[in-house]
Amino acid sequence: MSDSRLAMGDYRLSGKTVIVTGAGSGIGRSIARAFAEQGCSVVLAGRREDALAETAEGMSPDHVIAVPTDVQDRESVADLVAIAIDRFGSLDVVVSNAAAYTAGPIESLDPDAYRAMIATNIDGTVALVQEAIPHLKPGSSILFTTSVSAIRGDWNQAVYNASKGAMTMLMQSLALDLGARGIRVNAVAPAFTPMGALGDRVRSDPDFAAPFTNRVALGRTGLPEDVAPAFLFLASDDARYITGVTLPVDGGTSASTGQAHIDSTGRS
Repeated sequence: MSDSRLAMGDYRLSGKTVIVTGAGSGIGRSIARAFAEQGCSVVLAGRREDALAETAEGMSPDHVIAVPTDVQDRESVADLVAIAIDRFGSLDVVVSNAAAYTAGPIESLDPDAYRAMIATNIDGTVALVQEAIPHLKPGSSILFTTSVSAIRGDWNQAVYNASKGAMTMLMQSLALDLGARGIRVNAVAPAFTPMGALGDRVRSDPDFAAPFTNRVALGRTGLPEDVAPAFLFLASDDARYITGVTLPVDGGTSASTGQAHIDSTGRS
């Protein structure tokens, strides 16, 4: 784990138990590490044991457990929740972050890719919620990682956007259904957050980066550590009267109409 903290504030989450799916890389890794920094017990879920082990580096062994999980498999999700309860005795925050993504024209979308997006983004989220709810008490929080692609359309991402949009409707309806029980349900919507080799190229090659940044008000693409603190806030008592909302963490991407970026000289 990096020596620099992922969040500047203290969200008073110490002692809470958190499940994070898709915790082996990217935004999920940053979310898990951010909760660990706040003194939480964190259950890391993902398909690759080696990636989960990397996420767990630097965390207290007494307060982290890695559980290989395939959210497309209902029994795997049930085992995840059961292991979390067995290890830590309670469950306070559930983060549905695992996602599947395939782009391309819908007429050429591979059926397996289609099924993976639906099974991961929608079915996996539903399964996680269903397994977790019996263990959640008043004050608990359910959080989804959606996307600005759940808010507006994108070229060649019809099914992905639809799946993320479905997560938004699921979140809002669950907020209504669970509000009387004191369980809050919210979503965080990142914009394009490049990682790995793609992220390195976006940050080092201005010409390559231009199509990704020219609609972003803050002039750069996001980093996983830009997104993670929003989850801490929404899980904290500072957000105690917030439920059923989607918080864009997108550098101003969703503030744009999508029209061309024209500078003061009239150039796009």
